[in-house]
Amino acid sequence: MSGICGWTGLSTSTDEQHRRIEDMAGALPTTAHGGTPPRTVTTAGSALAVTATRGPGWMHDEGPTHAAVCGRPYWSDKELATLSERRGPAYVLAMEYPRRGADILQAMHGAYALVVIRDNPSETFLAVDRLGICALSYAVSGNGLIFASTADALSRHPETPHMLRPQALYDYVYFHMIPGPLSAHVGQERLLPGHCLRFRPGNDAVPAEYWRMEYAEDTHTDFQALKQEFLELLHTSVAANAAGDEVGAFLSGGTDSSTVAGVLSRIADRPARTFSIGFDAPGYDETGYARIAARHFGTDHHEYYVTPQDVVESIPLIARSYDQPYGNASALPTYHCAQLAREHGIGRLLGGDGGDELFGGNSRYAKQYIFSLYERIPKKLRQGIIEPLFGTPTDDTGGLLHKLRRYVAQAAIPLPDRAESYNLLMHFGPSNVFAPDFLHDIVTDHPLQILRATYRNAHASNTINRLLALDLKQTLADNDLPKVTRMCELAGVEAAFPLLGEGLIEFSARLPARMKVRGTRLRYFFKKALADFLPPEILTKSKHGFGLPFGVWMNEYPPLRDLASDSLSQLRTLNIFKRDFLDSLTNRQIAEHASYYGTMIWVLMMLALWLETHPTAGYPPG
Repeated sequence: MSGICGWTGLSTSTDEQHRRIEDMAGALPTTAHGGTPPRTVTTAGSALAVTATRGPGWMHDEGPTHAAVCGRPYWSDKELATLSERRGPAYVLAMEYPRRGADILQAMHGAYALVVIRDNPSETFLAVDRLGICALSYAVSGNGLIFASTADALSRHPETPHMLRPQALYDYVYFHMIPGPLSAHVGQERLLPGHCLRFRPGNDAVPAEYWRMEYAEDTHTDFQALKQEFLELLHTSVAANAAGDEVGAFLSGGTDSSTVAGVLSRIADRPARTFSIGFDAPGYDETGYARIAARHFGTDHHEYYVTPQDVVESIPLIARSYDQPYGNASALPTYHCAQLAREHGIGRLLGGDGGDELFGGNSRYAKQYIFSLYERIPKKLRQGIIEPLFGTPTDDTGGLLHKLRRYVAQAAIPLPDRAESYNLLMHFGPSNVFAPDFLHDIVTDHPLQILRATYRNAHASNTINRLLALDLKQTLADNDLPKVTRMCELAGVEAAFPLLGEGLIEFSARLPARMKVRGTRLRYFFKKALADFLPPEILTKSKHGFGLPFGVWMNEYPPLRDLASDSLSQLRTLNIFKRDFLDSLTNRQIAEHASYYGTMIWVLMMLALWLETHPTAGYPPG
């Protein structure tokens, strides 16, 4: 729970500078559960603030170069690591950045966001870690630069633009979050993972990439050697993330969380404390698998069953806590799990996020393998005979011929577009969802443009690794990491991600794609390497996670239905969505298929509540 904010190149009175930086710092991630008050420094035309949960060393404000860092960085350079232990990471940056420039980032690892401000030459440098665990937003105002860990803190500065970006709202409904570098507001941007920004007055603020996942597959693939290396890296990363605080682990009963919890139990001097969430709803409760893992590893396990009333009470709090509209419903059980851990004295929670994206655990990887078989047919045969005969859908909705036509039609779509075949917004159709006036200036293809660019620019030579690179950005950095980090902050707990350790990332990049996904077998190497460690029930279960029975409970629990209905009613006053679409969602469609249509209701409800709780983001009424 730490953050940074400030600005450069914007002059005002000394008193006003102090007032503004204190106001911005007040919107940084909460320190209500511990940590130090914001530390601030102001100079002529610039200001800097940092909040941290751990002692000094996160700001250096002496001499011509100031620096601030948040997160948990570490150094691969032994000399810098020693210096950081003595003086703090901000001191290292202030001393070394003038000499090394952006190259200093090659020696910096872990989770971090940072800023360096120099007087001569006048220069501001921003950066975030390789995977985007920490965030940093910024806005240019004249010759000045405003920056903050959250858009909420950024918007506290009076010169920060506040107008909503309609395209970002469209992208949100498509993705259920706003993918970086876009922000919900025009004129505000976010640094992408592995990116930095050097700003000098009078010049454009153009981010630069300093790191990207390089998939260079190792031809030496002796399984036993790879397994030994993997297990050593895994234990090292869990141990590094478990040092120094009261540590526990999420335990959903899935492969990743069970692995992290299991390793934690092996290295701890007492039973590892694990935490899980359950639901009294058929098809949603995974606590049975969590208990299997807890018994297997002998953890001190704790559970909490979320109720419909918990959902009603938590939804407004969660919507308000995000600095961008965020519609992943699993944020709610994540919050309650972190809250449970906090009640048991936990200061840091280890999550299993990243395993899917590093080792091939997403179910769509197997699905794309099935489609890849079609691509082995000679192109002339596909385009000349098969697609004219079977590539056009018909009204027939059953039988082998219908399935064949659907298969051919989807297989003919190139990646990554094909992976979006089941997108919920596209199922409804944008013209059926959005008001015509809103849609007039929207690029409806923009979400696919984002996906295509990430997929195309991946430094990978095969489909699986390209999909993994895509998911590192879209699924992990834009969706899962903000879910866990923000919900943990809200509960007063720090999140950590051992599977995203530097050694494991590099190992994954070297591991051949065929060992990640073999045919339709997901996580082939990962599961085989842990076959004598994880319970067999965990190894063979289907992927689930902390799902939320929102649609089902909305039908059954009137207060939840009323909250959703009231929220969507607020959207009816804005010229964004078609009113008949909103009406059909809450009336006919939710009764027909609660879980499916409930997803769209959740996404729109969270948008409505976010707009309500972020008054500077007002949208012109229709």
